[in-house]
Order: sequence, then C-alpha cells, then structure tokens
Amino acid sequence: MAMKDIEKYIVEKTPFPLKDRRDLPTSEARFEGGAHYRMEVPGIENAENFEVLVKESEKQNMPIHRAIGTVGGSALLDKKELKYYAEIGADAKIEALVNPMATRAWDNGRQYTTPEGYVSGMRIRGQDNLYLWLKEFDRCIEAGIRGFLITDEGLLQLVSKMRADGVIPADVKFKVSVFAGHGNALGASLLEELGADSFNPLADLSLDMLASIRSVTNMPLDVYMSIVDSMGGHQRHVEAAEIARICGPVYFKFEPGKNECDLYNSWHESAHLNHLVKVKVKMAQICKDWCDDSDTGLIFNDYKDDLAIPKP
Repeated sequence: MAMKDIEKYIVEKTPFPLKDRRDLPTSEARFEGGAHYRMEVPGIENAENFEVLVKESEKQNMPIHRAIGTVGGSALLDKKELKYYAEIGADAKIEALVNPMATRAWDNGRQYTTPEGYVSGMRIRGQDNLYLWLKEFDRCIEAGIRGFLITDEGLLQLVSKMRADGVIPADVKFKVSVFAGHGNALGASLLEELGADSFNPLADLSLDMLASIRSVTNMPLDVYMSIVDSMGGHQRHVEAAEIARICGPVYFKFEPGKNECDLYNSWHESAHLNHLVKVKVKMAQICKDWCDDSDTGLIFNDYKDDLAIPKP
C-alpha cells in the first residue's frame, strides 16, 4: 500500500487531520454561556483546602469554576468530611470532581513504582479494584458529589453506560485525567465517544497539537498552565490568550509544586496545601490578565448552570 493511499484515506474518509494543525485555527466552540475559557484548580484534597479556595477566590474577585480534588482518593475522607466537602462546593457554586480511590500509583501492585513500570499507565488493576472504585463512587454520589476523575477508558465506558441507563444520576460528569496519557486527536475523539465530558491531555503539548485535538472534538479541554517540577515544571501563562483562542472551550489548570506525591499524600500538613491553593488563584488571575489584554475578543464569565455542582 502506498503512503499516498493512506494519506488520501485519512483526509477523505476520516475527520482527523493528517498532521498537527500548524495553521492554529480559531476554535468556534464555546462553553454553555458563551465563554472561551474557565478556571480549574486541582489539588483540593480536603475540606479545609476547599474552604481556602473559596475564600481566596472571593478575596481576589477571581471566579473559579471547577475544583479537582482528592486525587489521592476520596476514600481518605470520612463520611462527615466528604459530606462537608460537597456542601462547600454547593454553597460556592463550584464544580467538584473527585478521584474516588487511589489507583496504580498507590495500590498493592508495585510494577508502577519501578523505574520502568510507570510507563504502563495508571489504569485500574483487576476487577476487585474496579469493584472497590465503584463502592467509593457510590459513597461519593450519596454525599452529593456529581463530578469524577477517570483514568481508565474501560471504566469510563461502564460509568457512561450506567449514566445513560439511569443507574446513576444523569447530571454526573466525567473528566478524563492526564494520568490516562492521551495526547492526540484520535484519542480525544475516542474519549468523547465513550462519554467523557472533558479531557485533560498530556501537559506538554504544543499549540499545533492542541489545535489538532480541538479540530475533532467539542468537549472542553483541560490544559495545564502550570505543572509540578517532576513532570516538567513548565509555566505557560504567557500563552493563555492563544490557548483560549485555539482550544476553547478550555479550562486553564494550575498545579505548581515539587511532585505529585508532595501534593496528594494525605499526611502532609494543611499549611503547605493551603499555601499552594492561594498560589493557584493568583496564577488564574495572571492568565486572565493575559486574555484581557489580547485583541481577540476572548470571553470569560461566571456562568455555572452547566457545571457538576455538588448536591448534598
């Protein structure tokens, strides 16, 4: 088969770009409510962190639409705190997406922790761990949580079917984590077909790579503007306006720190995580400034009717 036949097939028979979109087209998609971009703050590991986020957002007059929390596992919160976590999100009208339980980085399997084993991904090991994930998922729904972080495409397919069949509430939303490791248009399209409501691509994608993903999907992209040092440590605040123009609807995502364990192990002092929450809100303001100063007419607003806000 000649390569020209493969190229012709992709161009004529599929929606996918043959190469990355170096023309950087302006996205025509928007959030419900008309915005190009929104703000996402990850690493809200407990109720105290969530309280700090709400107070800092109000203090700085910086709307935060989404909190990504309990990345180390909501199973580390007792019932009282989990319920209160949901109440904080409901009162502040902030979407809360949680990770129900630790996956391969923290469960009993150790291949992932070896020098080479980490490349095999953070999907769930075995049906028992899947069952335990679902039990904690049920506990979160009972507490009022309506948003969840997903690292496994098979699990995404299952919970999406459960949502469609009325087994779980119809307003539950699923965000595919960067830990799933997707970074191209085909993978993004597949995730959307499987029921993802938003998608966190690899943190180091170029603008033309992001543009190629946007060209085949309408779901929001969750793009790192700041990433922990151990995953590259890059800061791309100066690209905020271009990212909003190309990727909209897009969540700007902020995760400064040394490494993932520095953020998500449950025994860290609250003061450290609370300090980082304030840094993240400041970073959100910086990115908004870049967008405000652009001449591309980027829209940012506090519209929240479409968010998976908790219902405790």
